[in-house]
Amino acid sequence: MRIIVIEDERPAAEKLQAAIKSCNSNVQLLAVLGSVQASVEWLQQNPLPDLIFMDIQLTDGVSFKIFDIVKINCPVIFITAYDDYWQEAFEYNSIDYLLKPISQEKLEAAFKKLENIKQYFEGNFQQLLQYHQSPGTEKYKKRFLVKRGNDYIAVKTEDIAYFYAVHKLICMVDKAGRKFILDKSLADLVKEIDPAVFYRANRKYLVNITAIKKIKTYPKSKLELEVVPPMDEEIIISQENVSDFKEWMGN
Repeated sequence: MRIIVIEDERPAAEKLQAAIKSCNSNVQLLAVLGSVQASVEWLQQNPLPDLIFMDIQLTDGVSFKIFDIVKINCPVIFITAYDDYWQEAFEYNSIDYLLKPISQEKLEAAFKKLENIKQYFEGNFQQLLQYHQSPGTEKYKKRFLVKRGNDYIAVKTEDIAYFYAVHKLICMVDKAGRKFILDKSLADLVKEIDPAVFYRANRKYLVNITAIKKIKTYPKSKLELEVVPPMDEEIIISQENVSDFKEWMGN
């Protein structure tokens, strides 16, 4: 198993390496990286590993910034001294969230969880492949049941302009400008709605193609989306995702 460790404290990184090798002698440590910038550069220049151990608080910011720049599809185990990032962490391929100091028992449990996941998908790969290749099997959410005052109302997915994350909450805004709070993460929503209609603009926004009013150029080869209903803050497509976004818009 090929892994990388993203940890800015050298003693903590060395201790983690020793603990990992104790859990799995077949581990190949490819790199130990101490910052967002170093991690981005390494990931842009090398194939993805099989697993990433990632601290959240790094010297130049939170490690979630890495996902805004580099597309990471491999599993991630977050390691941190803080327990207030756990909900956001599970939006980024996280299979576990370990609090420092990390016990050997919890580390072994995390490896076991990864192994169970691999075995499940390897055992069911052909079945999953056949299912997804069969025409008409895609079943996306048609409506959301949301609370409005003391009542519940159903909002059709086609009437939703965008979703966005704020203060650990997920807000849904319909085309009439009404705002609702959802008990879901953006990662959950991505799996439930049609990817031909909604695009994950960045780690905060999931936008309906019909809500995009204008696409504007932005410094450093990025793009800015102007949406309806309008938002007070900018919705930015990173330079790395511009090509993917353009392809999505053109399909």
